[in-house]
Amino acid sequence: MRNAGWRLRGSVVFMAAVALALGFATAARAQGNYEIQVYGADTVEPRNLMVELHSNFTPEGQKYVIDGVYPTNHQEHETLELTEGINDWSEVGFYVFTSEQAGHGVQWVGDHIRPRVRVPDSWHWPVGVSLSTEVGYQRAVYSPDTWTWELRPIVDKTVGHWYFAVNPALERTWHGPDVNQGLGFAPGATFTYDISSEVNLGLEYYADYCRITSPCGLHEQQQQIFAVTNLNVSPKWEINIGVGVGPTAATDHLIVKGILGRRFDWGHHSAVD
Repeated sequence: MRNAGWRLRGSVVFMAAVALALGFATAARAQGNYEIQVYGADTVEPRNLMVELHSNFTPEGQKYVIDGVYPTNHQEHETLELTEGINDWSEVGFYVFTSEQAGHGVQWVGDHIRPRVRVPDSWHWPVGVSLSTEVGYQRAVYSPDTWTWELRPIVDKTVGHWYFAVNPALERTWHGPDVNQGLGFAPGATFTYDISSEVNLGLEYYADYCRITSPCGLHEQQQQIFAVTNLNVSPKWEINIGVGVGPTAATDHLIVKGILGRRFDWGHHSAVD
């Protein structure tokens, strides 16, 4: 009964976190191609720090300055992500966005912070479930919406060699031209297959449909499809590389991306460990 009581109290805490985040989320256009990733439901273990470098280059993108925003064509984005595990069901992440482009040099773009909670393994749910919420600032020359908020539910599942994850993200602009847009919908999804113990291949999908209650037309939607490879060389390392195409007019037409991550365990271990 003590375990049942803990699960009940845990459920109340988790649902309260969902309700609180929904209260704040009421739409932001996508932050841009800085951190291109579909989240899995797991959180970083406590007393562990995950350090990731997201590297993205746009060989074919927007070529003109629009409303004071720099074009994305031939921009290289480097994003540092630091994620610290708090306990068995929560973590906090921090991002530093940068951009490099001919004529502009290396520029700081902005920073975000992202707390996340998940359903503990002890609940024995049939799928992994977590909830991420992200808030941050980006300079107006890179995004007209300078202060934004994101609420990202995450569901994933592994079945044999197959893995899938869906991120039906909701977005909100706090400051910028889209502040009156309402709640935005920017989903992401992936499904992959293990072709060996070290190599995993799959597809990733990202989109921004504008207002959730009245999606914009296909011409104005942002949609991207990536063919990706994940290398499982060690539990300490995360390696993801991919090439993406944007089939709509509002999307950068070609992007190359990579993620290199390293997990650091700073907990104290006994000689037996």
